[in-house]
Amino acid sequence: MPLRELLVKELRELTVSRSWWMLLILMGPLTGFSFLGSFRTFAEVSAGQGEALSPLIGVWAPTFSACELAAVFLLPFIAIRLVGGDRESGALKLELQQSFGTPFMVGAKAVVLLAGWTVAMLPPLSAFLLWHGYGGSLYAPELGALIFGHILNAGLTIALAAAMASLAEHHSTAAILTLSVTVGTWVVNLLGWGRYTPAAMVAEFQHGLVLLDASVIALALIFLGLGIAAIWLRLGVPQKRRVFESFALTLAVAAGIFAASFLRPSWDLSEGRRNSFSEADERALQQIHGLTIEAHLAPEDPRRADLENRALSKLRRAMPDLRVRYIAASSTGLFEQASSGYGEIWYIAGWRKEMSRATTAEAVLESIYAVAQVQPPAESDDVYRGHPLTAQPNGAALLFYGLWPAAFLACGILVQRKLK
Repeated sequence: MPLRELLVKELRELTVSRSWWMLLILMGPLTGFSFLGSFRTFAEVSAGQGEALSPLIGVWAPTFSACELAAVFLLPFIAIRLVGGDRESGALKLELQQSFGTPFMVGAKAVVLLAGWTVAMLPPLSAFLLWHGYGGSLYAPELGALIFGHILNAGLTIALAAAMASLAEHHSTAAILTLSVTVGTWVVNLLGWGRYTPAAMVAEFQHGLVLLDASVIALALIFLGLGIAAIWLRLGVPQKRRVFESFALTLAVAAGIFAASFLRPSWDLSEGRRNSFSEADERALQQIHGLTIEAHLAPEDPRRADLENRALSKLRRAMPDLRVRYIAASSTGLFEQASSGYGEIWYIAGWRKEMSRATTAEAVLESIYAVAQVQPPAESDDVYRGHPLTAQPNGAALLFYGLWPAAFLACGILVQRKLK
């Protein structure tokens, strides 16, 4: 079967899938609910303070949360049907007799599913045009990071669903397994253990931060899921051999993930550099080497989260050789509050030490410059203030709640009648 015909066949399977058309229909209302709510909140902040949050944080991250929701609860069913349907119908046996093997078959299904997901992203992408029409500001690099993050997240969902559909005998079992793994990653993320979970990865992209390690690891997991699907769709191969090949592939990908976790390059594509210090501060920090920070804070202490989010996450990107040590006798710090040393943050550079209890980015920089005996850069007046917008989202409700669902419904009816 030529590759082109294989792609056409998978595309036909997708377009006759009612679950895909249901995804397209629901994306309009999901996007409308997120976009209208965030737009009105953004406008209220703009009118009340004369300045606003970054549109990326105030509008686009909430708007594209519809994509994250759809990728978790709707996209897996489409992928499971496309991957597992051939085996249940018996078409897989005929396809295996053709010249292409299961890697090409799974790859074709993945390409078609990503194309279908791109169509599903049209409603949130159309919000860009509405925002621009209302007079809002668009910054292409941060929007590109946002879109790339959600495409990677969809790829992870497709790979996971493909693997489960190839392992399970029935669609319902594959769906339960897929949702179980997804919920498990949520629990890991809530406990603060999952830096590379899909939710944590999407959160970074939604803030305009592209991390090379997270991107490579996501691609490796996508390769693993599709690889396992290709292995288990080979019906004529003994089960022991498929188990061995799956185990070997998992070990190889795990080694690659371990190596990728040491990658440090990253790119802050947000317009206001919200993930980084100012360029002047970063140049000054790059002159400092051998810095150690000892924070006497328990894992569940809110001050530790503030220190990480406000300062240390930015410092690690600006100072690759930075060493951070947390010292605590308990997980909550509840019984350590009376200790004289609890809450102290020590900055150590050679024989010099500096102590502070503040967790703000400004206080951390001040302590670092003091202990390293580096002259702080002059403060810049060029401070990002956001892009205020007090317009009303006229016509957005009609587009997302009416036109998009009606258009997809009409297209679905016409296409399915033509193909049947």
